[in-house]
Amino acid sequence: MIMRNNLADCYWDADKLEQAIPLYKRTLADQAQVLGADHPDTLITQNNLGEAYRNAGRLGEAIELFESALAVAAVTESADHPDIFNYRNSLATAYLENGQTREGISLLQSTLTDAEQVFGDDHPITALVRRNLTVAHSGGLPDVSP
Repeated sequence: MIMRNNLADCYWDADKLEQAIPLYKRTLADQAQVLGADHPDTLITQNNLGEAYRNAGRLGEAIELFESALAVAAVTESADHPDIFNYRNSLATAYLENGQTREGISLLQSTLTDAEQVFGDDHPITALVRRNLTVAHSGGLPDVSP
């Protein structure tokens, strides 16, 4: 599973999403079966597949995966776990790209407030969310990478 996921990452890096997406889907299915749908590795792969969908313009599918990963992680991870913040950022970005500006900005604002409290002002996650909120307020589309 790890090698397949790494290969999917390589395809993504080469802007070959049409090859990356099936690999992420297969890895996600295998991880859910072997590790469980609530395992942290499964949720990371789910988020990665969502990002691949988002980058491919398949926003509905991306949002569904992001919402699901965030809902599961909110139950299985502590509220201050970095993955929770990454899932929130991914979901907010997809909302914005899907024209759900109010939802995206609201989620980024709450995520920034929480990130400042949990990580402090200088942490990379805080900086990413702050930058994305600034870009969203200016009418642009944020990034998901630090």
